[in-house]
Amino acid sequence: MKATLLLWCARLAWTALPVTMGGAIADALDRWPAGPARLAMVLLWTAWAAGLLALLAPRPWGLTLLRVTAPVAVACAVLSITSTSAASATIAVATSVLGAALALSDPIAAAAGNALAYGDEVRFPTRIPTPLLLGPVPLAVALVVAGAVTGPLLLADANLIAGAVCTVIGVPAAWLIVRSLDALSRRWVVLVPAGIAIVDPLTLLEPVLVRREVTRRLYRVPGRSLPGDVLDLRLGSVVGGVEIELEAPVTFGRRRGRVDAQLVDPDGVVVAVTRPDALLALAGNRRLPAR
Repeated sequence: MKATLLLWCARLAWTALPVTMGGAIADALDRWPAGPARLAMVLLWTAWAAGLLALLAPRPWGLTLLRVTAPVAVACAVLSITSTSAASATIAVATSVLGAALALSDPIAAAAGNALAYGDEVRFPTRIPTPLLLGPVPLAVALVVAGAVTGPLLLADANLIAGAVCTVIGVPAAWLIVRSLDALSRRWVVLVPAGIAIVDPLTLLEPVLVRREVTRRLYRVPGRSLPGDVLDLRLGSVVGGVEIELEAPVTFGRRRGRVDAQLVDPDGVVVAVTRPDALLALAGNRRLPAR
């Protein structure tokens, strides 16, 4: 019930952004030449519409799209501060931060993952690793936006050579970066009738099924490194996680960079899911040894 309420709050907050931010954005674009200003407005409307579609019809690709467009909304609101009144700037920044926070919340990620769930399976997204969240991901988002819009804006300003070069280079580069970001939206721990499936294209060669009969227990673990032969798939996340302790060997194809891999048979595996308590509660209801 709470997740559904937050999902609808995110939809309403995003729907309201043209009203709450429109005045500030219009004031900021008044200082631009006519061609780039019109194109910028078209691009902003397109980004807003794409974000709304991603919220109304959650999918993993939509989560990736929201992870790009939500920070853009906040950035546009902040950049408009010097071009509009204090009241418009305050409303724009506050509502953009609220809309972005809701759009990037855990229930939205869960809804995006479970939109593709089959039968009785339930998908629990894993957290974006902290080292990526503190640097590479924001940088990637900035590069996506810069690559996608710089060339077209230069063309709209009649700067044909620079605009063509930036478009030819920037748009494909932005697409490649988006594809890399999309891998972060497709990392799940999945409760299935046979046990637990771990889907993580960043750390595993292929999804791994941990069957019910080889699962000793599931439990919360701290954010620090763990002793023993445990496969840690958190990639540096510092908020703790859930360990799946194993009764019998399960083979994992652990990635080592882009082209190398190693087969390992750990005593347990640790994942950083966004809703660990919900995972453990549902696992217990499904007769898995969770605590």
